[in-house]
Amino acid sequence: MDFDRQDPYPHYARARKAEGLTFVPDLDAWLVARHADARTVLRDPETFSSANAMRPDVVPGPEAVAVLQEVPAGRPVVLTADGDDHRRVRDPLSRGLSPKRVAAAVPFIAGRAEELVASFRAERRVELMGRYARVLPGEVLGHLLGIAPADMPALIEGSYRAEDLVFREMETDEQVAAARDVAGMKRVLDALVRGRDGEPGDDLCGEMIRGIEPHGTLISNLQNLLLAGHLTTTALIGTAVLHLLRHRRQWEMLCGRPGLIPAAVEEAARYDTAVQGFRRVTTRPVTLAGTHLPEGAEIFVAFGAAGRDPGAHERPDEFDITREPARHLAFGHGVHACPGAHLAREQLRITLETLTRELPGLRLEGPVEMLPNLIHRSPRELFLTW
Repeated sequence: MDFDRQDPYPHYARARKAEGLTFVPDLDAWLVARHADARTVLRDPETFSSANAMRPDVVPGPEAVAVLQEVPAGRPVVLTADGDDHRRVRDPLSRGLSPKRVAAAVPFIAGRAEELVASFRAERRVELMGRYARVLPGEVLGHLLGIAPADMPALIEGSYRAEDLVFREMETDEQVAAARDVAGMKRVLDALVRGRDGEPGDDLCGEMIRGIEPHGTLISNLQNLLLAGHLTTTALIGTAVLHLLRHRRQWEMLCGRPGLIPAAVEEAARYDTAVQGFRRVTTRPVTLAGTHLPEGAEIFVAFGAAGRDPGAHERPDEFDITREPARHLAFGHGVHACPGAHLAREQLRITLETLTRELPGLRLEGPVEMLPNLIHRSPRELFLTW
């Protein structure tokens, strides 16, 4: 049976019930679907390397690659680095996304959330992904990085085109066009850094310049931050609103009891996480869940499957914002846990506060199609009325 990227949960359930690990040909990897096994992998980065964490589904053709090579990419980036390299590129991110810095950004996030909702509130209908979920996270990162608002549209478009380039089949001409958008994104980032003129500043970009620029990988890590921090939060907002409105009593409860919003954030992340999982590759022979893996074996650590594991969560297939929040893997675990998890949570919290206050009558309009994407799982479109 093929692995359904639009609805992987039935496949996850079968894999959790199977003895040992399940090899999935569509992923070309062993599927790690149980919470405990996933934690074992994530706690042992020496045995399970992140070097191939996000292998592309599509390899761009030589014409597109030539365009990308016009703006050289440096390595390592935080997502695929191990050991000392990982610590070196992660530490500036952790400092730049500290709880204190995120707290300082909350007034900006809340203000933009209110402005975006106000821009469509009178229309009585909205496609939320395009008008809100794909806008707010990019603007928030721009604010933290000190990027001029006028530069953000090109960077946001470059993020989506980078994702298209490695996850969507396209004709050569469209690949080249996407590569040009990605190259343009890198040029904007390069100009941003050069514009600091040797004075990094005290924002997230400044932390990254001081910590990463001496090693020549700054632009690649800035690009990685924009993709990971923007697209993941966009997806989280979309799936959270989708499931709250699909479970009408949960939405109405949230409107009447806003104190449940932090629990709703955690339940949305557990129930249908934006990042369904990342790859790891074994650096030595190892036995995991009774399955012997040779050196160089590819595994897919399914955060989404771990969130529905009955061994870790009661009634895991029920969406219930009143449940006591439990430890989940939606933002990873261990040394590679998402450094922007607190920022993502705050954006979803503020989004739910704003929508429940301003538009309590929100309802889904029509069927919803999920993108066939395991890295940023979200609705393709989300039409709402009130």
